[in-house]
Amino acid sequence: MPEADLPEDGVTDAANDQTDDLSRPQKRLLKRLYNARTVPVIADDRPFLSYRDALRYLLSLSGEPREAAYAQMKAQVRDKVR
Repeated sequence: MPEADLPEDGVTDAANDQTDDLSRPQKRLLKRLYNARTVPVIADDRPFLSYRDALRYLLSLSGEPREAAYAQMKAQVRDKVR
């Protein structure tokens, strides 16, 4: 797929069809968390180094587990900054 045809978030598989499952602020925060990351974020005992991997994982979950995993990612990055 040519680069010009890639969506803004770079996700081109089935996860792209489900991006409405995360709110726009959640997607923006994930992009900021994973921008140029060299140390993985751990959520549910799984390492995530890229926005795409984190988005796929979050979209594979539903409801409460998704919110919990998102909160873990957010909290881990917030705690590392302090």
